[in-house]
Amino acid sequence: MSATRATRVGYVGVGLMGHGAAKNILEKGYALTILGHRNRAPVDDLVARGATEVRTPADVAAASDVVFLCLPSSVEVEEMLTGSGGLLAALKPGSILVDSTTADPHSTRRLGAMLAERGVGMVDGPLGRTPKEAEAGQLSTFLGGRPEHVARVRPIVETYADVIVDAGDLGSGHTLKLVNNFISIGTATVISEALATAAKLGVDFGKLNQVVSAGGANSRMWQMMIPFALEGDDNHLKGPLRIAGKDMRFWCRLAEGAGTPAFVAEAVCQTYRLANSLGHGEQFMPVLPQILAELMGTHIRDLPAR
Repeated sequence: MSATRATRVGYVGVGLMGHGAAKNILEKGYALTILGHRNRAPVDDLVARGATEVRTPADVAAASDVVFLCLPSSVEVEEMLTGSGGLLAALKPGSILVDSTTADPHSTRRLGAMLAERGVGMVDGPLGRTPKEAEAGQLSTFLGGRPEHVARVRPIVETYADVIVDAGDLGSGHTLKLVNNFISIGTATVISEALATAAKLGVDFGKLNQVVSAGGANSRMWQMMIPFALEGDDNHLKGPLRIAGKDMRFWCRLAEGAGTPAFVAEAVCQTYRLANSLGHGEQFMPVLPQILAELMGTHIRDLPAR
């Protein structure tokens, strides 16, 4: 660990993505305060590395100059800020809130205005890539907010991200993230439907992988999805189906608000709504081909126990 840095950091949401980001913040010399989490493993790991665990959002705010959130959606972010004992009333004037959640930009701007009235800055900094890159300190992130606020938090963000995009005004980071996620989640859905239908047709997945990997249909998403069909490994993309469904709902709302057609997006959204309604929300995205295959009366791989 490097010498302790002056800025005190708080982190709320040390789950799949948040743990890696928080770990790198801590290991690069920042004093770190974390809020307890229902999954004790990442909390206990960070405490063992030197983080301080507290019990309430107000305790995080009191101990921190910059507070990071990494929560499931805008619903949880709004509750964390405006709920009973939330951060909104506890953050000190001059502090900054960084929301790393993949969130609704409209909610982000509304919360930013509320924080500004209390003298608190806000930056939206959603995270790109996977938990593997989070642990390695190699995430991508897209920072939206006032330039002076972004400049202040950037050295902290650099501890866990090696690609940092200055997105623009507050909410721009979340907007960029949702555009990106529509492309990636939409691609995963096309791959899933193709694999499910290929299974119904009796296609050899090994040969299909050779064909796709050698041509224009190849992509990073294909390479993260195909290991489950080939060998039952869904750990190359640890994105729960419930989170993918949430991101698509937010994207469809953005498209609706912009007055643009969203034919493909609505189909993708309904696909994830179906998977989640069938009780598969905690499964990772690479198993979606099997969920669709079962609906088609065929089989690829047994679903993992999650």
